[in-house]
Amino acid sequence: RVLLHVPEDSALLAAAVCAPRGEPSGVLEFADVAPVPVRSRIRARLWLAGWFAVTDGHLAFRPTRVVLRRPSGAVVVDVEEFAAAAPDPLALAEARLLTHLADCHDDAVQRLTRLVDPDSLHGAVRVRPLAVDRHGLTLRVERVRDHGDVRLPFHAPADEIAQLTERVHVLLAQAGAVSCPRALQRQRTDGDG
Repeated sequence: RVLLHVPEDSALLAAAVCAPRGEPSGVLEFADVAPVPVRSRIRARLWLAGWFAVTDGHLAFRPTRVVLRRPSGAVVVDVEEFAAAAPDPLALAEARLLTHLADCHDDAVQRLTRLVDPDSLHGAVRVRPLAVDRHGLTLRVERVRDHGDVRLPFHAPADEIAQLTERVHVLLAQAGAVSCPRALQRQRTDGDG
């Protein structure tokens, strides 16, 4: 369930208290926004459909349907599976880690492109870190008119920051072993002067 702390004079709280059948329905939407400025910053959306009820002076939302939409498509997630899911151990540090990588280590990001299939880099004008979780790092490859994402899996899951640092260093070592760096094509983007 999701607990909503709303003011006592909230129209939503009044609707829940006065609902003819006792529990009004609703949909909550959550957006996963990339912390690094990239095209199409919303990485995923989560919709919870369910019922509102007043519980201990708060408004409780009980989901009956969960839908996760990613760029690859939407999937219905079992409510019990959703409730039992554990958060990624790096979730709270992800924004800080990605912005640090983008702001202070662009050279490392460019080196990691050596691990990317050359076809995925065709026409690329910029590569930015998009996401990181315990299983890998995702890069956003931006072209003049479109973009794509490339996943670089870790050799083993990372459950803490120290392990993540080691996993990224392994990826960088693998990239360093690639004989010929794949430089991004330098093309004028719309608006460049």
